[in-house]
Amino acid sequence: MLRTVAVALVEPVPMFELGVVCEVFGLDRSDLGLPSYEFAVCGPRAGAVRSTSGVRVTATDRYDRLDAADLVMVAGADPPVQQPPPAALVRRLRAAADRGATVAGVCTGAFVLAAAGLLDGRRATTHWRHAGLLASAYPAVRVEADRLYVEDWPVATSAGSTAAIDLCLHLVRREHGAEVANRVARDLVAPPHRPGGQAQYVETSVPAPHADDLAGVLSWALAHLDEPLRVEDLAARALMSPRTFARRFRDRTGTTPASWLATQRVLLAERLLERGEDTVGAIATRTGLGSPDTLRRHLARTRGVTPEAYRRTFRLGS
Repeated sequence: MLRTVAVALVEPVPMFELGVVCEVFGLDRSDLGLPSYEFAVCGPRAGAVRSTSGVRVTATDRYDRLDAADLVMVAGADPPVQQPPPAALVRRLRAAADRGATVAGVCTGAFVLAAAGLLDGRRATTHWRHAGLLASAYPAVRVEADRLYVEDWPVATSAGSTAAIDLCLHLVRREHGAEVANRVARDLVAPPHRPGGQAQYVETSVPAPHADDLAGVLSWALAHLDEPLRVEDLAARALMSPRTFARRFRDRTGTTPASWLATQRVLLAERLLERGEDTVGAIATRTGLGSPDTLRRHLARTRGVTPEAYRRTFRLGS
């Protein structure tokens, strides 16, 4: 079980990403019935650490505290620096991965993980502005520039700024299940899961005109996942042609309607597996995945386990 979380700082520290990690893992929510963690902020030295905004950041511990963490988060320098990260940090990041801890980099933290050799041969992402630099500086890394976050166990990385929230909630969901992650997201006033990738944010962070004309259709689709939803049906409900709907859907979410529906169906299946006693066949029908084999295939691809194993995991952890 995830009990100890430590965040490693590399100067100058990006304040937003550090704040997200502290908010998700460092805030005690036990009064809400949510998990709490032993949490540490680690720097090259205990005490003041430089930040990107000039605000003083205090490291509670030195890097050696990382040795006891189940989850190590890395907040890298912003913008990414070309000089190697501290040798003491590199050594401890490698040791953490070797002993089975999860090591995750938020935004430019990916550069620290790459310098430590932890991303060689692995998939990773970072802020879209720095993705080209990451790929050229570390050609052994398989950079997926359009992703909000990527997990290639035991290492995970996120895109810039708010994508740190997506990654942290994913790690909570992986450890404690969708229901707990949803409740943490609600406390953060953040969406529990954002479909699509960061490609939708490269040109502009402002939604295109009429972007909200899809909101009603998406809400309706979520309530009818057990039905055979076609793009033509969704387009008709949105009063658009299928081609216009598909284009606007991708502009809005960064993905296709079919991919979005598949993701939502798997997320619903996970919640049903965690909270109920329905058979795998009944859950496949309820989520619109059709058959137990289809549900098993989707869950194996996203989680690497069977529905039965997924359910046992949460029964044992409850």
